[in-house]
Amino acid sequence: MSLDNLLTGLGATGPAMFAVALAAAYFACQLRLQIADRTWPGWRSLSFAGGCLMMSLALAPPFMHWAHEDLRGHMLQHLILGMLAPIGLVLGAPITLALQALPRWGAKLITRLLATRWLRWVTHPIGALILNVGGMYLLYLSPLYAASLDSRFLQGLLHVHFLVAGYLFSWAVLAGPDLAPRRPSLRLRALVLFAAIALHAVLAKLMVVWQLPVGVSYPPAVIESAAKLMFYGGDLTELLLAAIMLGGWYRQRVRQGRSFTDLPVPGGRSS
Repeated sequence: MSLDNLLTGLGATGPAMFAVALAAAYFACQLRLQIADRTWPGWRSLSFAGGCLMMSLALAPPFMHWAHEDLRGHMLQHLILGMLAPIGLVLGAPITLALQALPRWGAKLITRLLATRWLRWVTHPIGALILNVGGMYLLYLSPLYAASLDSRFLQGLLHVHFLVAGYLFSWAVLAGPDLAPRRPSLRLRALVLFAAIALHAVLAKLMVVWQLPVGVSYPPAVIESAAKLMFYGGDLTELLLAAIMLGGWYRQRVRQGRSFTDLPVPGGRSS
């Protein structure tokens, strides 16, 4: 087998194999907890498995081919990799699971990584917003998208960026369930999330008006369909993220013995 054939084969099956390996590592950690007679919420395991399944489907060869040939396929792939799959992965709380299941040296390594300055920046809602939505603007407003069509390596890097940036954004907005370097306020996280919704809407409209992405020629009807996928798919996914964020905030208030009547009244005094 030639090197080119080997690289082509790895490029076709490697991404899906990565999703399988990620799921296997997660369930290996869960098994270690069970052996130690410690429990782990089953719904978190199902959530993480769902995220891995969506990731593997989006990176399967037929889907990859469609995304390469059709802007609508690319947009749907981006929605899955950059928005839907990350929510499932984040709700699986993989860092918390690893901290409980790994040996002490492994847990210390993760703790040190969480304390690094660069991770503090990329897990801040504003930093995560820049990586996530800013990356999309760069992709479609520059020749980067056109270049990725001719480079399997660059295409792979974009897939990694979609997944990592989406994961960091979901983690930052939810401020959990995993331990995070910072715990921003609900107000800041909500503002960042609604900014993301608005920026997605603006980019979708620019795609139709300016016939984006730059450097490629798609029929106007295809571009309009892809823009609608971004507009409506992005809105629905981000509203789901908002619902999860508010649900987590409400459960936290209940655990603290607080209610909506405890919210401060503008101009008034708290009791």
